[in-house]
Amino acid sequence: MSSKPYGIICPITRACDVLEPRWTIPILSELWAGATKFNELRRGIGSISPALLSKRLKELEEYGLIERIEDKAAGTVDYVRTQMAIDLEPALNSLAVWAQKYIEAEIACEVNLSSLTWKMRRYIVTDELPNRRVVIRFHFQDDGLEYDTYWIVTNPGEPVQLCTSIPGYDVDLWVETTVPSLSAIILARSTVAREVEAERMFLSGDALLSRTMQRWLHVTDYLPEGGPRELSAESRKARVRC
Repeated sequence: MSSKPYGIICPITRACDVLEPRWTIPILSELWAGATKFNELRRGIGSISPALLSKRLKELEEYGLIERIEDKAAGTVDYVRTQMAIDLEPALNSLAVWAQKYIEAEIACEVNLSSLTWKMRRYIVTDELPNRRVVIRFHFQDDGLEYDTYWIVTNPGEPVQLCTSIPGYDVDLWVETTVPSLSAIILARSTVAREVEAERMFLSGDALLSRTMQRWLHVTDYLPEGGPRELSAESRKARVRC
């Protein structure tokens, strides 16, 4: 990290010395979400190289924001937040609410698909699903995707599974959508009903799962007064092909 002074006496500028390098805040956010392993962090963040992630983790450790815990007997390494990082959470929560209020939805909803689907394990509210195995197939119709189909599998009392190949079970619900459309719902920039009506999302299969999707798909807690900026009508003109 650069040590070049700003020439300004201000605590915020000193905080920027620590937090402004690219990927620093996403790394901390993934740690807050429960990731502790290197590969978990990399998948959750998205387009970060292993070398750069290693560098950022080392820097965060040097600054006292994280602790590296090595279990030599098990051959594992975990990264955990220190109290210094935990004390940052209210400030970054406020930053998230600010972004929801002022950053245009078209920009906010353009996210990395691999990262989005990996995080889908956290976004499924299993208490709102039927008390049985549920299989949901998500197909994304955006141009230029390296991989466009993912399956979510839930079983009562078990962690949500993300599959990138056919899981061997009958599919209960098919979701045809785009990355901005699904992101907009999770970020409270739109709703399931609005995206379906705008023909950016198409649902088929189990009627109960279709009807209750807004309940079993977790929506962000970062909601500013008056609500976040929504996708414009023009942005919702994109159609899924069914």
